[in-house]
Amino acid sequence: MFEELLPAVEKGILEAVGSIPVVFEGIEHCFEKSTPVPSASMHSSHELLYLRSGKAKLTIDGKGVELDKGSTMIIRPNVKHTIDVLTKRVDMVVLYFGFSQDLGQAQEALKYSSENARLEPSARKTGPTSHAAIYGVSSKPIEIFLDFAKGHRSDDPSFASYLMVSGRGRQQIGELVERIMKESVRDDFAKALMMQFMTMELLVTLSRALRDEWEESLRVRHGKARELVIIARDYLAQNHDRGISVADAAAYVFLSQGYFTRAFRDEFGMSPMAFLMQVRVNAACALLAQREIKVSGIATQVGFSSPQRFNVAFRKQMGMTPMQYRKQVLKDDK
Repeated sequence: MFEELLPAVEKGILEAVGSIPVVFEGIEHCFEKSTPVPSASMHSSHELLYLRSGKAKLTIDGKGVELDKGSTMIIRPNVKHTIDVLTKRVDMVVLYFGFSQDLGQAQEALKYSSENARLEPSARKTGPTSHAAIYGVSSKPIEIFLDFAKGHRSDDPSFASYLMVSGRGRQQIGELVERIMKESVRDDFAKALMMQFMTMELLVTLSRALRDEWEESLRVRHGKARELVIIARDYLAQNHDRGISVADAAAYVFLSQGYFTRAFRDEFGMSPMAFLMQVRVNAACALLAQREIKVSGIATQVGFSSPQRFNVAFRKQMGMTPMQYRKQVLKDDK
């Protein structure tokens, strides 16, 4: 049954868009600031980069782009880029993907499991260990598939050298990347089928995220104050774990911080900082209910700069310390 299902799925995609999306390799990198910066890298496949922790600066076709925890970007094929580590350590996952016009080669790519799918604390080598062409994976623009997912097609050749994904899309993509990495190094039943489904899910999620950003950019350019404040509120909620500030949210919708703060309070009855603290504390409450997560590590996971700030904000909102809250929740669950 499973052997028949995968070709049926692939043929449907192949007939509709002319090629099949394939993730042919995944690599986990752990770069340290003390090790030398690698020379420029350029690959024949798409490169999806997801930053798990730390901060880094990528120079892509001469343009600098700073990335922090949760940042997600796609670097197009045959684009020169370098990485510069800004913090002591940077942990990232990279997926190399493309589009294949051959069902047999695509299935072989899905079965491929790289020996380099692991953390590399000292090595600064970048790029896939296997060339995409081995699996018939082409470097055609990702928009061809994204337009297919949206229900139309475009042949516009003028594309930027990279794509950034933000908002809730980056969280969904980050989770998918982690799942694909785990599946790629396993040898489980129906692995090829699972890899194809997750690859499709990844590309469709990317399509939705990029579409949402495009629609939001239109609202930002043409929207009124209330619409902009709502967009900024959602931005704060979706990025609360990244250490963002009220100034970041105001800049996101092109408003001054003072005007944004007043408009936010008028709309929601609280300051944007109070809202951000509320979101972070609520997220912390959910994590505190999970016994296996250490209390000491929750502060940074929800966006606080230090455990001290976390404790003060938590006590102010909940009337107790994080440790007291955990004991109460776990006691109630018994």
